[in-house]
Amino acid sequence: MFPDLTRDDVFRIETRRLWLRWPTAKDVPAIVALAGERSVAEMTAHIPHPLDRREVDAFLIKARGANSAGTGLTLALARRESPGSLIGLIGIAWDETGPHLGYWLGRPWWGNGLMSEAAEALVHAFFAYTGGERLTVGALPENRASQRVIAKSGFRWTERRPTPSPARGCDRQLDWFALERADWA
Repeated sequence: MFPDLTRDDVFRIETRRLWLRWPTAKDVPAIVALAGERSVAEMTAHIPHPLDRREVDAFLIKARGANSAGTGLTLALARRESPGSLIGLIGIAWDETGPHLGYWLGRPWWGNGLMSEAAEALVHAFFAYTGGERLTVGALPENRASQRVIAKSGFRWTERRPTPSPARGCDRQLDWFALERADWA
């Protein structure tokens, strides 16, 4: 669970090139446009295409609720020079198997190392603030860019298994990776 420090919507993480901040209702159009792009949605197991604004509204309400409760932390990615303009999302959510990292980045910003920068910052925050012992992340086997982000953040491959994909109405194979606190430290 995340501490009180992260449970206020003024919380942010700053990196060399990014602000990671709470997402707001003003971000909805950018999320619909960027995450709803076919090339982005197809590289994830959970984003449907086309992406409906109502789904984004419901997602944001749920994410902000989890942020407030400390049961998750979803942050909007924005370039430092334009902190109000969302370019992607990153978050950690808990389920019955533990905490999981998830993310997506708008296509115009692919290939610049921005997601690696964001992932490293959020992984650090997870281990520094929560006392968590293990963090997992999944990636489609064909999503080599995501797998590079995962490797740069220190995760190690654990298994390939089917994962329900409500967005596609079927199971998709995901490669799963884990990072242990001892390896992070």
